[in-house]
Amino acid sequence: MSFSDPLGDMLTRIRNGQKARMDVVACPDSKLRRSVLDVLKREGYIRGYTQKKDERGIAQLMIELKYDAGQAVIQMVQRVSKPGRRVYSGSKTLPRVANGLGVVVISTPNGVMADYEAREQNVGGEVLCQVF
Repeated sequence: MSFSDPLGDMLTRIRNGQKARMDVVACPDSKLRRSVLDVLKREGYIRGYTQKKDERGIAQLMIELKYDAGQAVIQMVQRVSKPGRRVYSGSKTLPRVANGLGVVVISTPNGVMADYEAREQNVGGEVLCQVF
């Protein structure tokens, strides 16, 4: 199955999984998805993820969702740059989510990182998504 927006698909699976109070959601594996999940894990929005192959031999990511006192840790997850409209930002003009309480995931020449890391390294790039 081909997707026009694989990262948007993963974010939607996370959003739907948390609304359904699931502990684990699955999505197809890719390097970009793993990089974004690494940032979300570092920032404390998910418990973690594991890679496994399903019965057909296709690599899957098993994403462990995180809850705090019965509430989902991720209140809002939104795709910013889409296949039809790419959004780029310089290091000085990176957006902030909820006055810095949330995180913006950026794809830079130095790899995928959070907005504050990109500001520290003085690099810009494609604004992938916002999480709060």
